[in-house]
Formats: sequence, C-alpha cells, structure tokens
Amino acid sequence: MPLFQIKFMPENRIIQVESGTTLLNAAAQAEILIKSGCGGKGTCGACKVVVLSGEPQVTGTGNLTPEQLSKGVRLACKTIIQGDLTIEVPPESRLQEHQVLLGDTQTGLLQESEHDLLEKFGHHPLATKQRIVLSVPTLTENTSDWARLHLELRRVLKAGENPIHIPLSVLQHLPETLRKADWDVSVTLTDLGSGFTVTHLEAGNDSPPYGLAIDIGTTTVVVYVVNLLTGETIDQQGSYNKQARYGDDVISRIVYAVENKEHLQEIRHAVVETLNELIDKILSRRSIKPTDIASAMVAGNTTMTQLFLGVDPKYIRLEPYIPTMSTIPPVSAREIGLHMLPEALVHCYPSVASYVGGDIVAGTLVTDLANGEDIILFIDIGTNGEIVLGNQDWLVACACSAGPSFEGGGITFGMRAMPGAIERVVIDSETLDVSLKVVGKGLPVGICGSGLVDCMAKLLSAGIIDRAGNFQLGHPSGSPRLRATEDDKEFVLAWALQAGGQKDVVITENDVKNIIRAKGAIYAGIRSLLNMVAVDIDMISRIVIAGGFGNYLNVHDSVQIGLLPDLEPERFEFIGNSSVKGARLALLSQAAWHEAEELGRKMTYIELSVGATFMDEYVSALFLPHTDLALFPSCH
Repeated sequence: MPLFQIKFMPENRIIQVESGTTLLNAAAQAEILIKSGCGGKGTCGACKVVVLSGEPQVTGTGNLTPEQLSKGVRLACKTIIQGDLTIEVPPESRLQEHQVLLGDTQTGLLQESEHDLLEKFGHHPLATKQRIVLSVPTLTENTSDWARLHLELRRVLKAGENPIHIPLSVLQHLPETLRKADWDVSVTLTDLGSGFTVTHLEAGNDSPPYGLAIDIGTTTVVVYVVNLLTGETIDQQGSYNKQARYGDDVISRIVYAVENKEHLQEIRHAVVETLNELIDKILSRRSIKPTDIASAMVAGNTTMTQLFLGVDPKYIRLEPYIPTMSTIPPVSAREIGLHMLPEALVHCYPSVASYVGGDIVAGTLVTDLANGEDIILFIDIGTNGEIVLGNQDWLVACACSAGPSFEGGGITFGMRAMPGAIERVVIDSETLDVSLKVVGKGLPVGICGSGLVDCMAKLLSAGIIDRAGNFQLGHPSGSPRLRATEDDKEFVLAWALQAGGQKDVVITENDVKNIIRAKGAIYAGIRSLLNMVAVDIDMISRIVIAGGFGNYLNVHDSVQIGLLPDLEPERFEFIGNSSVKGARLALLSQAAWHEAEELGRKMTYIELSVGATFMDEYVSALFLPHTDLALFPSCH
C-alpha cells in the first residue's frame, strides 16, 4: 500500500502511514493519544480533530454539527487516510496524564498494616538468589556440570524432596558461565514451595533479586520494583494505560479486540508497551539490569488480565458472562515480552467472575477481610462497582455497572482526574457564588468524579436541585449561574473568562441525572448484597474503599447524595491502590500468594441480573439520597 505523510499540529510532528489507516491509529503511531470512549465506533464524539489540509475519506460524522463540519472538524476514528494531510488535535480531544494513585505517598518499606500482614504470612518471596562456590572438576572429580551445581543447590536450599529444574535456555549456557566465573556463580531461582526452577546463572555477586508488583487498571497502570530480599519498595512508577486509544472502558476494548486476531495483539501490545516503559524508567533511575528482575505479580480486572495475556475476551461480555479462566497458570516473561529476566515467571491474581477480577481479590487480601469475625464491606468504585462482603466464615461478591460518569464519561464537561479537572466544589447557598479546587492548581476546564460528587451534594444543599435531580429555576439569589438553555437547564461552575477553555464550564440537569443513575447502581449493589445474605448495614464494622476515584471521595458528600451508606465517618477507611499492594504482598510471601489463590476460590459470586432484587433497589436509589430517607438519618 502507498505511504502518505501526516503532519500533526501544533507539535509539527510528521509520520508516514499506509493508505487506509484511520487518523485515530495514525495519531497513536505518532504517540499523540486521542480520547476514544467508544473504541473507534464513532458514537462518543470524543476524538474530534481538525483537517487543515488534504482530502481524507470520511466514513461517519457522528454527532458533529454542520457548523463543525464546515470548519474541517472530523472524527479521527471515522477519517481514513488516502493522501497527505495536516491535522490539528485540539486540547479537549487529547488523552492527558492522569492523577495516578501509586498506593503510597512515598517509597520505602511497607506501610505499617502491610508490614504486619507480611509478618503474619511470613517473608518468603516467589524468587530467590543464591551465591554458590563449586569445587573445580578434575580427572578424578569428574561429575557433570549440572550434577555438581544441582547437588550444591540442594544442600544450600534445603530442598528435601522438592525437585530442582533447569530449563534448556539456561542449561545451554551453563558450561561457559561456570568456567568464566571460575566456579563462583550466583543462581536466580523461582521458588513456588513445591520445587525450584533455575532462571538465571551469572558470575558470583551479592546484588539482591528484585520483583515487579503490577496493577493493570482500565485507566492507569502502576509498577513497583521490590527488593525481594528486604521487602523494600525501592521505586514506583505509574501512567495511563495505552489501551485507552482503543476505548475508555472494558466493553469497548473487548469489542475492538474480538474484531480480528490483529486487534487482539494490538491491544495486548499496548499494555505491554505501557508496562515496559514504566519498568525501563525505574531500572534506568536505579541502575538495575533487567536480568535482576526475578519475578512479577500482576493484579487486574478479568478483562485486563485476559488482554494482557492475549486471551480472547469475547465471552466475558456475552451472556452468561464466562471468563476463559479464573486461576491463571504462571507464564514466562519471555512469552509476555516484559523487560525482565526472560525465564522468570509472571504470576496473575485469580479472578472470581467476569466482572470481579484479580484486583478485587488483591484488595480482599490486603484488607485481611477473610481473617476476622468482624463483617467488612470492601468497595472499588469505577465504571463498574465491585463489592465484597464477609468475614473469616464467608465471602460474597458482586459487580454492578455504574457507567462512565464517575470517570467523566457522559458528562458535558466531564473528564478524568487530569490537570484542569475540578475536584472540589463549594457553593454559597445564598449568593450561589462558587469556590473550586482544581487538579494541578491551574484554570478549570472540566470536572472529574470526586468533583461531581462534591458538586451534587452542594447543588442539593443550596436548593439548586431537588431530590429527583431537577433544577429549581428562580432561586432567591437571582444568580445568573442558574439558567435554562434551549436543550436543558444548567449551573455555571466557572465562567469562560475564569476557565481554561473558551466556554463556561457547566453542569447540566442531564449530567445530574446521569450521576444519580451511577450512584444509584453502586448503592443498589451494596443493598442487594446485604439483602441476599440477610446482613443489616449496622452489622458492618468497616467499609473499605479502594481505587483512584475512591481515594479522593468526600465521605460526607458521598453519604449526602446516597452513594455510600449512612454510617459514622470512623467506619470508613480509604486504602488507596489495594491492587498493587496485594501484588506486592503476594510477591514477597508464598503463604500470602497461596491465601490469595484460596480467596479466589472461596468467594461466592452473586449475579445481580438474576431476579428482581437489584432492579428494585436501583429504582429506589434514584433519588437524593434515596427514596427511603430512613436509610439516611443524618441527611434530614
């Protein structure tokens, strides 16, 4: 196919791509990431670009207006390259850096609760390194190289009846490595408790083995590099998941991945590329070699895990919603393509069901939910709300679809937690004057999930909206912020002159209704789970909230709008990125890893689409805070 030159502005970046490539994919090749909530279907309208010169083929215009089309605005996913082009990508179409929740505010040793858990389970990492000095062979001491090494390893490791295996790729280099090292070698091994595998052999040194604790989120990816000898997290790095170029949520990525085998490999490569960039940054900073990385532990939701492994996720989204596997066998880094020791094993947390994945199992492990008499409620809020309830005797889990509202999707000025996102809102109930806190402390350009929760609570308390989310025009203040438009009613959070864009930043009545539906789904999921196991809300000793969105929630405002149960503030605990913390704990402790595998088997998954319980609870939750005000005594 012929190649054409594409120039992206304002970077003035020029690349050559094949005829027939979409502008969305061309931008990705140019490392310019464009929003694409629908995975290239042309329905979300997020990937707007301006064609400055050239004549591309347009296969769809989505919701673009005639005025926009006349100005050269096109949807990147529906614009096909058939000649040289110059393209401008406006700021509002760009996927910018997120606030990435790394899990801890600083590097170093485990936080106190995690340290206690490691002591409880015991520090016995999944990989080890041993320095071995062998006797030099002679004509009379003529044991083979592997037998000589094998015998000494059995003695040092106290292997007992456990086998010690050496793969062919390591065996092939054994004779030269031993002799060049003058029989003083360091041996890296995988240790799974039931046997050892030699994964690397090198000249004798005392540098420690390292491991990777990895959280693969739908939105962001986080990597810790952990000293397996001391348990110290020596560095950490996070970024957005490059799979976002194929869709903002798991469903749109599944749709893209199953179209053909090439798409599945593209989307797998995107997350591996993301991980390798993070790994390379840390290794470069710390002067660590990839061959020093002896093990990896990955926690992610079911879809992210299958896409990471290149396993077809088609049946996750089709009734009866069955994943390919729940327990995932370890695979070598060579098979995955991670920048670490090629023969090292990459472990993945087990899943419970299609929409309760390894990230939730990891969170359950680090909350120690299954090892006490107290009943604990664990919640991870995002596009899906995953919920686990239980104690040492029983565990039940469910997932409910909240939609993309809490991550900015479907909201007029919604955005993720990027610079310019409003994250806190204060409204004067008499004057309707507004004070804002903005991510990055710059000018506001939109509003993220935590800001939306704050905003909803403040709109309600100021009388701007009623309990059904309807705007109440004619506020006594007469403020021009509250106004009607041709299509909707809206409230101005930031005037254009005070904002980072060219328009007033507003929240509309339709936005409010979308948030009510999202919060209603989460609360209905909690209530459904409680009802199905006959547990009253007051029986819960702790509510543990995980994830990036949850970490920035205001509990008071979340209760006021009916997102979270009305309990004393001291019962709520924010755990941050529990997924990567669980990965780190399992990496450092074989007992913790075995417990995680058992947790995956132990949880009973409840499908909320079966029966009428969830739908009844959902309808009741479509008010602020709820239809039944007795459930929210502090709100009236």
